[in-house]
Amino acid sequence: MRSAPAVALVLALAIGGAGCAAAGRTGADPLRGRTIVVDPGHGGTAATDSYRVGPGGEREEWIDLRVARILRDLLEARGARVLLTRDADIDVPLRARADLARDSAADVFISIHHNATADPAVNFPIVYYHGYASRNVAGVALARHVARELTRTLFADSVRPSVVSDHVIFAGSGTAVLRHSYGIPGLIGEASFFTSPVEERRLRDPKYNRREAEAWVRALSAFFSEPVPGVLPIEGVRPLEVFRTAQEGERMSEAAKRWREDFEEGKRLVEEGRELGKAYELLTRSARSFPDSPVAGKAHLLRAGVLEAQWEVEAAAEALRLGTEFYAGVVCNAAFIDRTHS
Repeated sequence: MRSAPAVALVLALAIGGAGCAAAGRTGADPLRGRTIVVDPGHGGTAATDSYRVGPGGEREEWIDLRVARILRDLLEARGARVLLTRDADIDVPLRARADLARDSAADVFISIHHNATADPAVNFPIVYYHGYASRNVAGVALARHVARELTRTLFADSVRPSVVSDHVIFAGSGTAVLRHSYGIPGLIGEASFFTSPVEERRLRDPKYNRREAEAWVRALSAFFSEPVPGVLPIEGVRPLEVFRTAQEGERMSEAAKRWREDFEEGKRLVEEGRELGKAYELLTRSARSFPDSPVAGKAHLLRAGVLEAQWEVEAAAEALRLGTEFYAGVVCNAAFIDRTHS
């Protein structure tokens, strides 16, 4: 049987994932009068940055800005006050982007990005909130709305999005723009992967950029149609141990391409209740190689189950806490963990 703390954490995830917000303004357009800071990611680095470019030469910062400009126009047409952190292909300091949100008393801060990885077949939305899911309730709620709308609009619900903490890619600190704007509901939205040749071609099309912007509008409208949840201080929260993950260049390596195979093999071994040491290694490697993948959160929960089966109670609790705090979009399949305790 699982320990009582483990059961409590799993139940907290399952219950907490259902409803972060409920109904809000009635009658009026929920976007009218809102101050929304839109941050087109990156900018001004074409001469120095060879990482954020697709196989056909399209650069991420160009895509981000096109989508952001369309989104601004759509939101303003709905009565929102919109501030762009940049309106040209220029480099803007990360702190200045966050400061704009604070200085303007923004209702939300959204940073528009598009993603890259070593595997050209990978393509799905990833949405990041800052910090801990149990504290940043508003950020998680906003991220879930955005992930849902991007998946529906761009992928016809044919893929699984990731909703994850920015701590999974910048362990111990998270991203600068979300860290310095914390307290304002905010997120970084990576709508799709420009390293997919097919997706890169779509992202060059202004009509496709508009479809993405319309998805953002629907997500923001849904978020503001409900009472906006709180953002609790992070101070005083016991920090999780740092789980080292692959960073930008490492994620383009050959090893990073095996993230799904490692997960599936590790999961199979756990389900069969054998070679749990090997299963743990595979699951750990998958979570390190692609820490914001749709299966990384499940990998951590499975790791927790293996550790608990081996009576590593404290390490198991840490892995389980990591899975629940940093992977708010994970579907907790408790049956996987139960198999390690039979």
